[in-house]
Amino acid sequence: MRTFNVGIVGVGIVGTGVVKILLEKHSPLLEKLDCVPVLKGIADRNLDVRNRIDLPSDILFTDDVDILINDPDIHVIIELIGGLHPAKEIITKALEKGKDIVTANKMLLALHGLELFRKARQCGKSISFEASVGGGIPVIAALRDGFIANRIESIFGIVNGTTNYILTKMTKEHVKYSDALAEAQKMGYAEKDPSMDVDGIDSSHKLAILARIGFGVDFDYKDIYCEGISTIDLSDIWYAHELGYTLKLLAVAKRIKSAIELRVHPTLLPHDHPLSSVNGVFNAICVNGSAVGETMLYGKGAGQMPTASAVVADLVDVGLGRAGITFHAMKTFSGNCEHISIADIMQIKTRYYLRFSVVDKPGVLAKISGILGNYEISIASVIQHKIKENGNVPLVMMTHLAEEGNLQKALTEIKRLDIIKDSTKFLRVEE
Repeated sequence: MRTFNVGIVGVGIVGTGVVKILLEKHSPLLEKLDCVPVLKGIADRNLDVRNRIDLPSDILFTDDVDILINDPDIHVIIELIGGLHPAKEIITKALEKGKDIVTANKMLLALHGLELFRKARQCGKSISFEASVGGGIPVIAALRDGFIANRIESIFGIVNGTTNYILTKMTKEHVKYSDALAEAQKMGYAEKDPSMDVDGIDSSHKLAILARIGFGVDFDYKDIYCEGISTIDLSDIWYAHELGYTLKLLAVAKRIKSAIELRVHPTLLPHDHPLSSVNGVFNAICVNGSAVGETMLYGKGAGQMPTASAVVADLVDVGLGRAGITFHAMKTFSGNCEHISIADIMQIKTRYYLRFSVVDKPGVLAKISGILGNYEISIASVIQHKIKENGNVPLVMMTHLAEEGNLQKALTEIKRLDIIKDSTKFLRVEE
């Protein structure tokens, strides 16, 4: 049986899972392969980590990553420390030393992926990153390989388990955002500082990776529209549910005429949409391809072992030689892809949920609908309860298809009306 040697940089939650798989005595890898990865060394700045990992004496443990990078017997470096620095420098040095790379670092790939891909090609090496999006869901392999015959028209999905857990909690148990977040932190699903997740930033990193692989283009990451869930009001979840919609934080990528839409924001989906039933920390990604049509990939989007599973799958691809062949054959990784613009959020067209807080008197609906009509926004449905919120009455509307720029102009004008007593809430809709 042939082997190839592996060094791991960073032994946090995922790294520990990778170690478990590689050291498993009756590993499925031994049953399925004639070429298996062998763990030769671990680098972590926290030397106490060794005490919680039962390592054989022949596996090197060091706080100096350069020892692994400079070891000619190590063929692959797994980078699992996350963040931009020193991860970028570690990967660059490892490539220059002739190592293939496996990483789960979505932030680094979103912001510097093409630069690193170009470096890898110059060095004759590969970078594999299945674990960067969707945990144990093989969405990168699906977009890169399984859907290779397709022109991808859209990719959208739930790619952050923390926010999906919070919104599921709010929807199913009718708890407010702050309480749902506190529960997510207690369960270990949310960090002490949850901003990367709840502000949508983590989802935007993953969306950038999915769009580059799926569409085969380059773009400016900073132009991705990103909006989180921290301002979601429980009442909007209730009213939207009454109208037939479920709220999710979606990452959305769509081809349009001469650009692409890339946006992350809370989104209403019809109850019967497959993504509406994706609950808790699970992820799901829908892909629309020219040949395959509509597909959905579903599974655990985070966690120690699902993500470690994706890392080891990449390792095997490297060991079998598939990763190198794919990496150097595909234009996606060349650094010379078409650069395309991201559509301004004001140019998108979708349906909208609107909730106004108004005084309870005749003529309110006519005034609001008149302004909306002036901006070519027609109303599809209205609900109004006599329940008073801070002395005012909620007026909820669903619009037909409208341009966001027109909606924002209309809302600015409506805000000046003396019948409006609080800020207007709005949510975008995907059918």
